[in-house]
Amino acid sequence: MKEKELKKLMNSLSWPEKIGQLIQLSGDFFHSEALAVGPKQKLGITQEIVDRVGSVLNVTGAETTRVIQEKYLAKSRHKIPLLFMADIIYGYRTIFPIPLGLGATWNPELVKKAYKVTASEARSAGAHVTFAPMVDLVRDARWGRCLESTGEDPVLNADFSKAMVEGFQQEKDGTIEGIASCVKHFAAYGAGEAGKEYANVDMSERRLRQDYLSGYKAAVDAGCEMVMTAFNTYDGIPATGSEFLLKEILREEWGFEGVIISDYAAIQELIAHGVAKNDREASLMAINATTDIDMKTSCYAKQLEPLIKDQEINPQLVNEAVWRVLKLKNKLGLFEDPYRGATVENEKLMLLTEKNRELSRQVASESIVLLQNKDNILPLAPNKQKILLVGPYGDKQDLIGLWAVHGKTSDVVSLKSSLEKEIVEEHFHFEQGCDMLENYDFLGEFGATKEQIASIAMSGDAKKEFLKKALAAGEKADVIIFAMGEHTMQSGEAGSRTDITLPTIQKEFIKEMVTLGKKNILISFSGRPLVYTDEIKQMDAILQAWFPGTEGGNALAEILLGKVNPSGRLSLGFPYHVGQLPMYYSEFKTGRPLTSSTHKGRFVSKYLDCPNNPLFPFGYGLSYSEIEYSELALSTDIMTEKLTVSITIKNTSSIPCLETVQLYLQDVVGSVVRPVKELKKYKKVLLAAKAEQTISFTLTKEDLYYYTRSMDFNVESGEFLVFVGPNSEETLESRFELKL
Repeated sequence: MKEKELKKLMNSLSWPEKIGQLIQLSGDFFHSEALAVGPKQKLGITQEIVDRVGSVLNVTGAETTRVIQEKYLAKSRHKIPLLFMADIIYGYRTIFPIPLGLGATWNPELVKKAYKVTASEARSAGAHVTFAPMVDLVRDARWGRCLESTGEDPVLNADFSKAMVEGFQQEKDGTIEGIASCVKHFAAYGAGEAGKEYANVDMSERRLRQDYLSGYKAAVDAGCEMVMTAFNTYDGIPATGSEFLLKEILREEWGFEGVIISDYAAIQELIAHGVAKNDREASLMAINATTDIDMKTSCYAKQLEPLIKDQEINPQLVNEAVWRVLKLKNKLGLFEDPYRGATVENEKLMLLTEKNRELSRQVASESIVLLQNKDNILPLAPNKQKILLVGPYGDKQDLIGLWAVHGKTSDVVSLKSSLEKEIVEEHFHFEQGCDMLENYDFLGEFGATKEQIASIAMSGDAKKEFLKKALAAGEKADVIIFAMGEHTMQSGEAGSRTDITLPTIQKEFIKEMVTLGKKNILISFSGRPLVYTDEIKQMDAILQAWFPGTEGGNALAEILLGKVNPSGRLSLGFPYHVGQLPMYYSEFKTGRPLTSSTHKGRFVSKYLDCPNNPLFPFGYGLSYSEIEYSELALSTDIMTEKLTVSITIKNTSSIPCLETVQLYLQDVVGSVVRPVKELKKYKKVLLAAKAEQTISFTLTKEDLYYYTRSMDFNVESGEFLVFVGPNSEETLESRFELKL
């Protein structure tokens, strides 16, 4: 529809019809009248309001969306189509690794391909908007939503943010070929106090701008159509009602002209936060902050029109919000085709194709991180060693993680089935060995009954029998693979935990099995970094698998058997102990550093009972190859506008590999305290066996910008240290001086 016609349409709407465009309800409101009564009563809204709403939450499937859209348009006076929005985070039906695993690929272009596939599948199923990517910077592994983040670094997060938005939207000539992207959660949601969900965030504006805003800014610059507000407060104001975050930074400073949507019920939660007395005040606060869509409350539905009539808000605020929603619908082509080509037949053709599976397997392969490999126990020699697979994840298809809402575990390839295809029967055996958890009571919070919980857990006798069979099988094995990890429900939204070690029952089982003295390999499935302080002593090799998605089993089998050389690198460091959290490699300098202070003994910045450093640092990951770094060189030691940094890397092994070369900087003296190290550049390169390459990076003056004492985003003359290496700790070092 041409803009002139769209304006005419908008001007023909009554206030109730305009406000309807700013309301989002879930699919249960669109069932038959009898089934919809309960939801309407609970929310306190009428059928008339339902008939005017502008968007629907978490309804997908071509058949369902077409039926809802058809019935809705039949009642509509102006025939403005519904928007179907859904949580499509890291795959629709073909599930890729969780975003923390995607971050470990250090390969935004590959992830962009994955998100194109996700968008194509989702569009065929009737979805118009995805609530992704989540680009919240996270530095505390206690937080359950580590699962949805790409990590702890602002540069890496921004690169993935851009790639994900472009992959989802596939914008061409002003139209969206894929689905519209809604970046979340604005802002600083990953910095909740004590790693708790929905918690307060308290940080300086400098920290907010320097570290936490980059992912959102990259999404906006990439053209994301929507932004979702965060549940947290910032500087004492909940994000959904924050004029500073939404109006001043997002709208005015960054020029964002798209739609802002509240997170689930976040407008009404302004009351619980204590900054609004009732729904009316909450609505006033949110609309003044330019929050356009109210997700799943009756606040806007009941309060905006009275606020306009009582002249408590400028009606132009509502008009602008409605216009933004209508423009998005128009950009998606909904006025021409309210279904966007979604049909049952097309959906069947698009979902979970072999090509999509192949890409899922490739992404999973690049996401898996080899953390330990003593005496090069990996890769294994298939059909030459007797291999025992044990553990609750050994034959489990539940490898897609909590937030793969539209995925099916029945599509997933288990590790056992993958290994069985590669290893003959006499050389491979599986025993579960132990239960996933000692206690499943926490599942009651997800609606499980006491009877259901009791049916899940192993009996005492079963535990003894499982252990006995595993020990007997272990006696005959050369190598034991432990498939361990968190329960799916232990991470994701509202999955904050203080104990982030392997579950006790698994640790006790490992302790029994290692007494056999066999070679041991741990494969760990989780939605966050775990503490492996015990396991690094017990295991010869450790593979961090995350929740690897539909093709996770095949990807792991290929790595275990040497068909694929692991290339994943951590995008979030692993702590030595939970007490180190929050933890991040780019910490600020201190007046009493551990390694270079003039002070001695305990009077430096350290723990008395734990190392300062992580167990595995940011950027860390091993491969089956041996790589040497040498000859770090700078094109000049005096920089005015730019300089080139080069380093030679050599593969001394006979195995080709993907190596991620990382460049970090330290601003030696700044007008405010600066981090000890910051990632600035990285390259993932294919290095042939016995090959040598010189890798070059161009640093520009813009790479050195930061928020100075005056809060200007600027650069200052001075000395800089350059670090290049395979991770944030093992680096070669040089220096240069910037002269302006």
